[in-house]
Amino acid sequence: MTAVDVHAFADTSLTEPTLTEPTFTSLPAHAEELRRLVREFAQTRLRPAVRRLDEADAADFDWELVTEAHQLGLTRLVIPRHLGGLGYGELGVAVALEELAAVDAGFALIFGATMLGQAPLLLSGDAGVQARFLPLFAGDDPVLACNAITEERAGCDLLIPEAAEHAIGVTRARREGDHYVVDGAKMFITNGKVAHYGTVFANLEGHPGASGLTCFVIPLDAPGVTRGAVADKMGYRACLGTELQFDGVRVPAENMIGGEGGGVFINIAQMNMARAAVAAIATGVARGALDLAIAWCDERVQGGKRLREHQFTARKLAEMAAKVEASRLMYLRAAHLADTRVPAPVFETATAKLFADRIAIEVAEEGMSLMGARGYVRDWGMEKYLREALGSRIYEGTPEVLALAVTDAIYTEDDGDF
Repeated sequence: MTAVDVHAFADTSLTEPTLTEPTFTSLPAHAEELRRLVREFAQTRLRPAVRRLDEADAADFDWELVTEAHQLGLTRLVIPRHLGGLGYGELGVAVALEELAAVDAGFALIFGATMLGQAPLLLSGDAGVQARFLPLFAGDDPVLACNAITEERAGCDLLIPEAAEHAIGVTRARREGDHYVVDGAKMFITNGKVAHYGTVFANLEGHPGASGLTCFVIPLDAPGVTRGAVADKMGYRACLGTELQFDGVRVPAENMIGGEGGGVFINIAQMNMARAAVAAIATGVARGALDLAIAWCDERVQGGKRLREHQFTARKLAEMAAKVEASRLMYLRAAHLADTRVPAPVFETATAKLFADRIAIEVAEEGMSLMGARGYVRDWGMEKYLREALGSRIYEGTPEVLALAVTDAIYTEDDGDF
């Protein structure tokens, strides 16, 4: 690894790019080219804005930077080419998101959330709904999406099929002729404030809990949709988490995705795909923290030697580097399998996220320890990585939810690949 100029992070402008090169083993040429393009954007355009994005008001949103990223194709990576997209799979998405997250995880999540909003459309196999909505993301101006699942009182109950009937207060949908009427509220929806469309999960009237979960694509300027206040988060501040309220929103039946009651299957499938990408974001956070620690330990002198020359520090750096490398290899394998298996596997994607989430916290925490007081001061950048390391373990499955998924896979899958 090549160290960085640590003084870049003591300057509040944070303009100097890191130079640490991720050591991918063997990427397809198209994925490697995407990684290079996104890395250049992240280091030259995103990095100078990191401090500003982090300290801005919770509701601020940088449409200019988002537009530049849109022009690179980051809003349409997974959309098929015949619909105006770039046709990348999860592997390409994950590689791109690591590059962004190594600089700013919140900015990475803007595009991760958009792709998650597109996922039900892609998984549905419904050529009609795909043709109506997916080409909109390939226009000159950026179009963003969101995926609206979480509720105030029904969080994990919507992620665990066995718990669905016990979900409380779930957003409701009832059929009225050739429309469905949707009522309820969704909480902490990434991109909810700025998205043009949402894939919204609601329970069909007459079904207990969330046992009739059904997915709809809803334009967020539709009558009856209200966007709530933006959550003032400790990290991931470049992306906006918002409440969405639905008050008698009329949705054409043709906007239903996956059939009545099919939302639970779409939800499971999209989670198994998305977890590889979330693991990539967590890996990016860990890598960013490692970059700072490497730079600091190469410059700081204690006892007449640079910190990296002390055996205790060298042990820490070596273990941090090994963790980042292992995390990357796990998400790359999970992303590859998500691209090549139908449906996407549970075990590999869940374990990749479970591991990467923990590694991000451990590496950022060790980095703060190595930097001492500077690690705790905003000017030096490490405390931001620690704040953001805590974020990825919440969305797309907490460690507890992932543990259930992994354990279930261990006892039900018979391929012996554990």
